[in-house]
Amino acid sequence: MRINNDFYRQSALDAAPALLGKLICKRDENGILKMRITETECYMGISDTGCHASKGKTERNSPLWLEGGFTYVYLCYGMYNMFNVITGNEGDPQGVLVRGAEGFDGPGKFTKYAGIDRGYNRIDLRTSDLLWIEDDGACPEYDSLVRVGIDYAEKEDRERLWRFRVRV
Repeated sequence: MRINNDFYRQSALDAAPALLGKLICKRDENGILKMRITETECYMGISDTGCHASKGKTERNSPLWLEGGFTYVYLCYGMYNMFNVITGNEGDPQGVLVRGAEGFDGPGKFTKYAGIDRGYNRIDLRTSDLLWIEDDGACPEYDSLVRVGIDYAEKEDRERLWRFRVRV
């Protein structure tokens, strides 16, 4: 079943672990690809120096300010597409980076395999027939870890246990 508005309205800190085990569904000419989310990382707005919103609103990061349920896909290091799920209320920039799906450790590997690029930026996951997230009841155990790849952030923000990975 497709996850609903209430799910997307929660904070990124609540949504990040709750997304573990959910299915990212993408429709293309070959049918529907479903990938189970195995790792996420949350970003908590302007005060979180690890979050793109901490530097202010730009054209690139403007999806962060949308209401929960939209996507934020951006290019990292000029080669990796990063897929984020926006959460919370409009104007309160929060998001969850999907860092991995079954069979793919790393956000760039996952998006490359799934064919998710910047063309999927600003997709409304609540209504889109191209990209959405389903809940089939899976509720895996997980570990909370420090976030990675945010060397630019303040030490306190780098050390937050805001990365969540399904326990294997």
